[in-house]
Parts: sequence; structure tokens; C-alpha cells
Amino acid sequence: MQSVTNGDSLSTAALKAGMDEKTARKYRRAKALPSTLKARHTWRTRPDPFEAVWSQVCELLEVNPGLQAITLLAELQRRYPGQFAMGQLRTLQRKLKVWRALEGPAKEVFFPQEHIPGELGASDFCHLSALGITIQGRPFPHLLYHFVLTYSNWETGGICFSESFESLSAGLQDALWELGGVPQRHRTDSLSAAVQDLKVPAADRREEFRRSYTALLQHYGMRGEHTQAGHAHENGDVEQRHHRFKVALDQALMLRGSRDFNSREEYGIFLRQIFAQLNAGRTARLEEERPLLGPLPSARLNTRKLFRVRVSPGSTIRVQHNVYSVPSRLIGEWVEVRLGAEDLELWYGQRLIECLPRLRGEYRHRIAYRHIIDWLVRKPGAFAHYCYREDLFPSSRFRLTYDHLRVQQPRRADKEYLAILHLAARESEQRVEDALRLLLAGDEPITSRAVADLVASGQQPAPLTEVAVQAADLSAYDGLLELAETLASPVSTSEVA
Repeated sequence: MQSVTNGDSLSTAALKAGMDEKTARKYRRAKALPSTLKARHTWRTRPDPFEAVWSQVCELLEVNPGLQAITLLAELQRRYPGQFAMGQLRTLQRKLKVWRALEGPAKEVFFPQEHIPGELGASDFCHLSALGITIQGRPFPHLLYHFVLTYSNWETGGICFSESFESLSAGLQDALWELGGVPQRHRTDSLSAAVQDLKVPAADRREEFRRSYTALLQHYGMRGEHTQAGHAHENGDVEQRHHRFKVALDQALMLRGSRDFNSREEYGIFLRQIFAQLNAGRTARLEEERPLLGPLPSARLNTRKLFRVRVSPGSTIRVQHNVYSVPSRLIGEWVEVRLGAEDLELWYGQRLIECLPRLRGEYRHRIAYRHIIDWLVRKPGAFAHYCYREDLFPSSRFRLTYDHLRVQQPRRADKEYLAILHLAARESEQRVEDALRLLLAGDEPITSRAVADLVASGQQPAPLTEVAVQAADLSAYDGLLELAETLASPVSTSEVA
């Protein structure tokens, strides 16, 4: 039409438009574009196989709108044998889709929210175990505490191992001090996992958590709010950041070429670098938000749980259904345990006696041989059936030594091993292990006296041999494949002749 207006003939204009001259004449006469002349397809090309029974289908859908097309088709096949085939499933799915859009129940509506600078921060936990992170080759199951400012999307987080109040408190306080300010409100999910101690009545668990969480919020001057149970979308900002962060972490691990780290500290630094990269593009909005954040308090709030427990005759205490050994001097005394997210502090007489790693899960035990070895060497007969005996092998070499002693001198094996363990407690565990390595590699019998002499001499074992495995040459396999193709190819008559 533009070419004809510019003076071209109809045939020339049709050639320029890539259409037949008769088609161009039709559009010129109609004075309309092809899109406006196209007739809408409103007729059926074949009969509707469900027309006669559609009223019955609608009755079923009115009672249970969630019924799927495959279920409805199976019901029709049962009512009318031989009339409906599985090949008609797609037709029924299309009709069901139209019914849901025009007559079905109303769907849940999600309302976009307007975010105000400095007003809201959100917390949640997400699992990272599926990413296959390992520490020195060993699986590292863990969670990520995740904090997000909903206006700027500034985010941070840290490694944790349970959705406990201690993990929430430590992660939230770390995030606020890193941010340098406090938002007006803090949103979480229902936090049912933080009150999961089934030994305590549910009402008491909720009340204890409420008091601790309220004290934490008051210390920082925030108002708390939480989503409804089972409605994760109400905390959608942090939920979406979970997904984005997992994708970014997975991509960074691919670029790194390995998912194994030498230590947890190295892995933690790697996570910090990813957070820094993600936050690099949010600087402008974060600067809008910073002046509107509240000030930090003068110090962090100590939110450790306090327990007052008595040390048992076995020199152990029980905290949160887990058993820990303590110095035997405290047997019969009441001690104060201050439980944190990843450790527990042992206090007596207003003095910190020891800091122990916190066990994950329940009904586990951590027995340190240094706590009980002084009396165990005096009662060697108790070692054979000690219920926590496996905790008294600090390393695999100590276990190999005990097994070797049971073969060499079965009647004195327990006594000799306990003497070696006592030496490790008095001198140095590493030096005793080096001595055991020398004795296990030699032909001399292993005794506590021989170990003591080697420790006193300061003799060091030879360094471990580094094993280097060369990459296999795969070209030989290529040759095998070529040979197989040659043998499999058909042989012509001339070649046979």
C-alpha cells in the first residue's frame, strides 16, 4: 500500500511485498490490512466426544474442583465402557482448562507489596546440603541463615546446623552488626522448628521461645512479625533470595571446579565473597536505606540458653538429651551450662571452666579422654565394656594400636592402651601418635614403655609419602573403537577375492 501511494504500479508493489498481484488487488480494494481480514476460527473441525456427558463431568467438578482430567476420563470409561479412549485425554484436558478459567473456583491472588526503605528485614533458613559441599572429602550437611532487607535486597547470611533459636539469634545479630543499623520490623516464618523439643509441652515451648525472641527484638528496637504456617509466599522476598542465592552459589562452585574445601573457614570465606558480589549492584538503594535504619545498641545480646545441671558419677552432664564429659573434679557439683548455637560453655563459681563443641541432633555423646583418664588407668577393667569406649580413640592410629595390643597381649591390652592414652593426656597427643606410627611400621612390640621412650627421644617419623596418580592415556581406547568399527563394517566381494 505504501508503494502504491508512492506511485509504483500494482505489480511492482506486489513484488516488493512478496505476494501475488491478485492478492495485492484484493487488499487494495478492501482498503484493510491482512490481519483485519483474517476470519477467526470459531467452528469445530470434528464432533465433541464429551458433549453428551459434559453435564455429568460438571457435576463431578462442582463437588471436587480439583479432579484431574485423567481421573475424570477413567470415571467416564467406567460408566460408559468402550465409548472413550485414552487418546481423547488431551481433548478433555483442553475442555477442563476452559471450564476452570470460566466457571471454576477463584484462584489465590498474590498482591505485590510496596517496600519502604529501612522498614523491613526478613530472616529464614534454607538447606544447602543438596549442593554437595564437602570438607576435606567428607560430606558437609548444613543450613544457611539468610537475612534480606526487602527494599534494597541487601542480603547476608552464615552457616548453621539447625533452625534453633540460638541459630536465629546469632545469625540475626551478625547480620545487623554487619549492616550497621536496624530496620523497624523483622519478619520470619512461624519458626515451629525452633521449638521442637517434644519432651516439653507445646505451650511451654512456645512461651519460652516467645520470651527469648521478644527480649532479642526489644534489645534492638525492632517489631516482630511472622507468616502463617504453610504460607511461605508471605515471606516471599527472602524465599526468592533463597532460590537466587542457591543458583549463584551453584554457578560459582562450577566455575571453581571443585565443591571440596580444606576447612569450614575456607568455605565461609567463599560464601562471603558470593554475598559481596550479589550486593555489589545494590549499593545505590542501600545508601537510600541506611539513613533510615535505627541505631545499633551498645553491645550484642547474649541469648545463650542457661541450664543448671549436676555432674554425674560418670563425670558427664546431660544437656538437650546429649551427653558431654566434664573434668572429673566436678563430679557431684552443680554447674551452669550456657548453650549457644554451636558450642556450650561450662561455668562453675563464676568461672568459665571449659568450652565444648555442641552436638547436633539428640541422644549423642562426646567424651573427652582427658576428663576421665586419671581414674580410668586405675580401673582398667572398666574399659572393655565402657558404654562410651569408642570415644576414647582420638584417631585411627590409636584404634589400630589397641587392636594390635589385643592380638599381641590380650590379657594386658586394656591396661597398656590406657597407659598410652594417659601419656597422650600428660604429654602431647600428636607426639604420642607419631610414636605409635613408628611402632606400627616396625617389628618391635608395642608397649606403653616403648611409646614413652620414643616420646622422650623426640624421634620423628618419616613424612608421609605423597601419592601422585598420572592421568590415563585415553588414546588407546580410541584405537579400540576404530578397530571395532573396522571389524563391524561390511566386507565387499572384491576384498574377499
